[in-house]
Amino acid sequence: MASTETTPVPDAGSVEAGLDALETTATGRPPLRETLVNKILPPVVAIAVVLVVWYILYPVVDDPSKLPSPGAVGSAFQDAWLRGELLGYIWTSVSRGLLGFAFALVIGTPLGLLVARVKFVRAAIGPILSGLQSLPSVAWVPPAVIWLGLNNSMMYAVILLGAVPSIANGLVSGVDQVPPLFLRAGRTMGATGAKGVWYVTLPASLPGYVAGLKQGWAFSWRSLMAAEIIAQFPDLGVGLGQLLENGRTASDMAMVFEAILLILFVGIAIDLLIFSPLERWVLRSRGLLVKS
Repeated sequence: MASTETTPVPDAGSVEAGLDALETTATGRPPLRETLVNKILPPVVAIAVVLVVWYILYPVVDDPSKLPSPGAVGSAFQDAWLRGELLGYIWTSVSRGLLGFAFALVIGTPLGLLVARVKFVRAAIGPILSGLQSLPSVAWVPPAVIWLGLNNSMMYAVILLGAVPSIANGLVSGVDQVPPLFLRAGRTMGATGAKGVWYVTLPASLPGYVAGLKQGWAFSWRSLMAAEIIAQFPDLGVGLGQLLENGRTASDMAMVFEAILLILFVGIAIDLLIFSPLERWVLRSRGLLVKS
């Protein structure tokens, strides 16, 4: 009688270990050369290209009142630094922007959940939020000045009106993308009501929510700059928007470019320091971004 050989069946533990091994990737620190080439070199090259184009265009325009030289803009930065005013310009605007964005976060998050979960509220408020999101932020500055006067409350009101719709709509989009199976599983395990929102809905909707936060910050910053350019008062201090308007009033293009570069720098810095790491963490925690 011929003997038969049986193939051993792997147990569940070995299968799970094998699947984990397939999902595991090497996560060592990348070499210094790779970091330089992939992370540092591209923005340095981009800045160098901009400076080269600027140096080429400046003699062609040959009119400092329209296009200042890079040296003139550098001197404007140096003068503001030596007078001790450069950091003050930045802090005045950044502190307003971050505080206003925090207020928008506190208001926009529950509003987004309400719109996402209650059909009547979505039908009533959803189109309004979309319309407010497309409305230019500068349109809110005149009524905010009339209602609240020339003070910081007016600035925060403009930021809220610009950022809350983006945050709420981002959360609504994230909640709409939550698989129904997650919600049913949460209810089965007792996660209902506020507990279900905290433990199931919000974590599952994080990708859309973070995208809304990122867009909300962009709207906050743009709204604040519009408010600072239009509404000026000595008690408000000099922020970046008012610095830009002061340069326009004095026909000082070096100051105008100084303000534009500072506004751009702050916007990029906040994105790189806060929102990009947050977005990468959310994507990586869901297996959508492989750490290299």
